Amino acid sequence: MQTRTQNPIYWTVVHVDIWDLLLAASDQGLCYLQFLNSSPAQYMEDEVWSDLLKWIRKYAPGHELVRDQDFLEPYIVQIKEYLSGQRPVFTLSLDLRGTPFQMTIWQALQSIPHGQTSSYSEIAHKLDKIKAVRAVGTAIGANPVLIVVPCHRVLGKNGSLTGYRGGLQNKESLLSLEGRRAAKSNEKVGQAAIK
Repeated sequence: MQTRTQNPIYWTVVHVDIWDLLLAASDQGLCYLQFLNSSPAQYMEDEVWSDLLKWIRKYAPGHELVRDQDFLEPYIVQIKEYLSGQRPVFTLSLDLRGTPFQMTIWQALQSIPHGQTSSYSEIAHKLDKIKAVRAVGTAIGANPVLIVVPCHRVLGKNGSLTGYRGGLQNKESLLSLEGRRAAKSNEKVGQAAIK
């Protein structure tokens, strides 16, 4: 008989199409989703793995990592559906952990509809944090649940791709999957010069 861990954080590595993902969830919901930078066979050496361990030390101290793909299967199914273009909206339980400010920003990200984008300054304005655009950007960058909390839908003020913890190539691929195309920085500059 197997004994159940007191405070488990279930995790697995999954390959979906061109993406390798590291997922983790508590009993309350998905709490971590990140792109792996290396092959799934080498994930333990990947900086994403060390980021997960840092996240657990900070936001889930006392929790133990338990590899369990079966527990994560409902999350995997929806992520696969999204990445194959079949699911525009997630109905997953989330267990987001962060500061109250971060939680407010992450909630705002979830209100950006599939196929649409916003800018850092638009989010700051919407939340009446006009002078806190940098802090908004920092909170967006700290999002632990990529894809599901859609920080990839946030572009620079001029519509260009800007920082993304999952890598700009993945951000561009996700936007393309949703039918959006971010302007390259030089395209906007060139268009502005023509006008």
